[in-house]
Amino acid sequence: MRNECLNNKYAYDSPMPVSRLVSVLGSKSQIPTQRYGRRPFGVGLLVAGYDDLGAHLYQTCPSANFYECKAMAIGARSQSARTYLEKHLNEFPNSTLDDAIKHALRALRDTLPNEIELTTKNCSLGIVGQDMPFTIFDDERVKPYLDAIEGDARGNSGPDDRPGPGDDDDHGRPTSEARVNVLAESMEH
Repeated sequence: MRNECLNNKYAYDSPMPVSRLVSVLGSKSQIPTQRYGRRPFGVGLLVAGYDDLGAHLYQTCPSANFYECKAMAIGARSQSARTYLEKHLNEFPNSTLDDAIKHALRALRDTLPNEIELTTKNCSLGIVGQDMPFTIFDDERVKPYLDAIEGDARGNSGPDDRPGPGDDDDHGRPTSEARVNVLAESMEH
């Protein structure tokens, strides 16, 4: 992805739009499905970026399909996070950055089994926006947000949210975490 962006900057003297980058990424992940002897990647990604048109969040699929989203969760037990995000979608445009982070963490927390708490050890946080380069928050910067949502009630757990066989490792930690990204149009400031 970095090379594609650098090549675009060199050739056109402008940053690559996020939509074009995601299109190239989707095409590269789809090519092995057409060639003998190459194993498909078989992975979906959430790609967040900011360009001249504003903030963007894309979901990519191994089939080269990609979708622009306002909020999305992918991975194991992500349905409960998507449900949370759909319920609160109307709040995102008026949210501050702190509120958007809290929404994302609440949605991520809803993907965990009831006996596992969301901690700095099982979540990470990345931010990108206008005049804000991509930044991954370390444990000390995530902790205040986790403390702020600690007293909030969890969402309703449905039958799809219960862990199945092989969902946990020997220590009770999920082996495949859900990933949640929230994009708020108001985060452009």
